[in-house]
Amino acid sequence: MRRPAWIFLALFVLLGLWLWSQQRAPAPAASAPTAVAALPQAVPAPVHPRAPDGATASRYPAFLPVEAHAALQRIADGGPYPFRQDGSVFQNREHRLPAQPRGYYREYTVATPGASDRGARRIITGGEPPREYWYTDDHYRSFRRFGIEAAEVSR
Repeated sequence: MRRPAWIFLALFVLLGLWLWSQQRAPAPAASAPTAVAALPQAVPAPVHPRAPDGATASRYPAFLPVEAHAALQRIADGGPYPFRQDGSVFQNREHRLPAQPRGYYREYTVATPGASDRGARRIITGGEPPREYWYTDDHYRSFRRFGIEAAEVSR
């Protein structure tokens, strides 16, 4: 039995609308607190992860995965970056980071072992050179601010 063409067209349109709605990020609820509101006020001032003479080494917060250490080192070195999007402007569309002028925030990929794409983990830096650091492991739904402390390396 032959079905009318309009049924297939309607199914195609519905499938397209459903796929489009799945790609859009949900807007945060007006009454929901943002992740930034819960940030601690005392964050240590970040220090360049490695001095040019190699005299210091970094100590990163415990919540950062090991792969983030390599990403931070690439940021400090100015690249090279494994993904073309690394170093691009993070637009803060969700307004989960403090408001800043466009171009203030930059995003960098934190490798996810076993992932066939960029994964969901990112480091966002603020300022040039970076003065603020943020980590997200859920593709911008929440952020943790962190600083980088330098420690002397025994030679």
